[in-house]
Amino acid sequence: MNGAEVTFSYLEELNEIQRAAVETTEGPVMVIAGPGSGKTRVLTYRIAHLINIGAAPWQILALTFTNKAAREMKERIEKVVGPKAQKVWAGTFHSLFARILRVEAHHLGYPNDFTIYDTDDTKSVIKEVLKQMKLDTKVYSPGAVRSRISSAKSNLITPKAYAVNEELMTYDRMNRMPLMHMIYDKYVKKCLRAGAMDFDDLLLQMFRLLYQNPNNVKAKYQAQFRYLLVDEFQDTNFLQYEIMRQFVNYEDSPRNICIVGDDAQSIYSFRGATIENILQFETDFPDVQTFKLERNYRSTQHIVDAANGVISYNQRQIKKKIWTDRMGQNKIKVIKTLTDTEEGKRVADMIIEQKNRHSIENTEIAILYRTNAQSRVFEEYLRRFNIPYRIYGGLSFYQRKEIKDLMAYMRLTVNPKDDEAFKRVINYPKRGFGAKSLETLVTFAEDNDISIFESIPHVEMRGKAKTVLVDFMRLIANFRTKAEKANAYETAMYISKKSGITELLKGDGSMEGMSRLENINALLDGMQEFVEDDELEPGEEIADKSLAKYLQNIALITDMDEDKDNTDVVTLMSVHAAKGLEFKSVFVVGLEENLFPSYMSLSDPNQLDEERRLFYVAITRAAEYLTLSYANSRYQYGQMRFNDPSRFIEEIPPENVDSMIPIKSKSEGGGLGTPKVLGSFKPLKQPMPKINAKDFVANDPSEIKEGMKVMHMKFGEGEVLSIDERQVATIHFDQVPESPQKRIMLQYAKLQILK
Repeated sequence: MNGAEVTFSYLEELNEIQRAAVETTEGPVMVIAGPGSGKTRVLTYRIAHLINIGAAPWQILALTFTNKAAREMKERIEKVVGPKAQKVWAGTFHSLFARILRVEAHHLGYPNDFTIYDTDDTKSVIKEVLKQMKLDTKVYSPGAVRSRISSAKSNLITPKAYAVNEELMTYDRMNRMPLMHMIYDKYVKKCLRAGAMDFDDLLLQMFRLLYQNPNNVKAKYQAQFRYLLVDEFQDTNFLQYEIMRQFVNYEDSPRNICIVGDDAQSIYSFRGATIENILQFETDFPDVQTFKLERNYRSTQHIVDAANGVISYNQRQIKKKIWTDRMGQNKIKVIKTLTDTEEGKRVADMIIEQKNRHSIENTEIAILYRTNAQSRVFEEYLRRFNIPYRIYGGLSFYQRKEIKDLMAYMRLTVNPKDDEAFKRVINYPKRGFGAKSLETLVTFAEDNDISIFESIPHVEMRGKAKTVLVDFMRLIANFRTKAEKANAYETAMYISKKSGITELLKGDGSMEGMSRLENINALLDGMQEFVEDDELEPGEEIADKSLAKYLQNIALITDMDEDKDNTDVVTLMSVHAAKGLEFKSVFVVGLEENLFPSYMSLSDPNQLDEERRLFYVAITRAAEYLTLSYANSRYQYGQMRFNDPSRFIEEIPPENVDSMIPIKSKSEGGGLGTPKVLGSFKPLKQPMPKINAKDFVANDPSEIKEGMKVMHMKFGEGEVLSIDERQVATIHFDQVPESPQKRIMLQYAKLQILK
């Protein structure tokens, strides 16, 4: 094989547009890469091609968002050009800029061996500043303060500029944080004095380095990096783009910048990403050559058409038409259920059906949701059906710290002898009970063969430790008293508030803190659902809604050994986490107004557009089978809430859907249209009752009598056959042919008298 064949054979693997994007090496280039269009191949082959036509590897700067992406990029390049691929400057923004700053930081007043502060370090410094300023951490939450400082840095706003920015100052005053600018200033000075940069500084100081040293440092790196490539450009923030411009916008510059991305997959504004960067790129670089990768190699025609249909509702976008030659016979399925619990069961049912009917492996299936807190109900049904699963990039719902913390309080309430629960919460939230004091208790308990809780009255404690233990024993005693009188949900609500967990999480204004609070609320909502479930289990004489019973049920559900070696698992993840991945079968769940799209986006057209892009990302993860599901009702903050189906379902072209759902056309301009039968989707095993959930009004249980016709939220119309002395009603439901007779505890029943 001669040299020419070795050098250019890889070009034969590309389609016409991909090849043009790879071979156009000079000047600004924009590659708009639709989902499944071979973006990574184009990017890596472009770098390999640059090297093969004479560029030195160290003259190429390739910026990515993850170390994994950079690693894979180098591996692919190496397959084409050999070991010299390792000399390409390929890595994340933070890692490559840290590498440069290690050489040049002295120009900024930092030592070249500066420390990099992680999130915990940053919060520690902020707490120190708050302490020195004698500010209340419940108002000035360290998490919220860190988030504000990060946002300011990402927008090139210094402490001095912050203090004169009326919009920022007004926002802070509205949030009872008027001294935020002073905290920011003191934080920056502390970091500089310590010779430390946080993660945001790695970008901010990189910009300062280039901007403030144009004739030496900037000129040096402009000369070195002749070619700049940026992956996932739609995810860049204001500061990242300004740094790139410093590299390529200078006199006599060849402006060899190549950006690769897709405006339709811009979904990270909450992290500071701005879609403006990619939408305005052609304005900033008028001589740009644009290549649109519109062929989708991943998904079938129905899925691609659905994606095109949905994204067409966004006004601000770079127009493109994704296409595929993978026809496929499977239209998009839509599951409509009355409750989110039933949604979990139906999704698990369909997974089993797909596995049996189409021989799909677990690893080829994904369940995608808008928020991580939604995983609970799907996890529970997958466990019940013995379907192995894994949470991608995170923990199972009941393994999340905040859930284990609250559950530990509940376990200790039911059983004060639970040593593991005691050790977990004795100093959470922090009470000033140290490790040595706990060790004293544990040692005494072991020596005397009693529980830690039982050892408390017998161990001599002094000062703060003694006060903490007395207060803690009183707290648990109050919880036990509450549990004796109240149901599981009421007790858990009481525990979450009185323990201080809810207040602690509410005080953390960061995204992580909000997510933890969402998980707590999801747990409580599940407990309210447990309490209000009025159907008696077979053989059950009376409904037990106690905290002890709830914990028993959860223990049985979660007692599934997690086989770490099992790789054939269904994947559960948020849509944000799914970007860049693909599966043979995808379930997008919780598709309701106020959930997906999020209620926070409904008043802002730009945020609503981003929610639509998020849905676009979700459905284009599917290769062959796409199932969408929604529930008419779900518990939120302990109350049953009723939501309409997501507008995104209605925006899918009807010819691509196999179900019975209300459809609207663009010309109708909103509202649900007339239901149309589309195909022949397999009916529910238990047909949905014909009931408008919003109009449902339950009667007082004492009004229910034998012989009455009643309406049940879950089972539809029924006739009360009998009511025994325990006030358990036997009701016949015609719409539940498999098991029409249900035993329902009237104390918890929600029945509407029809006649």
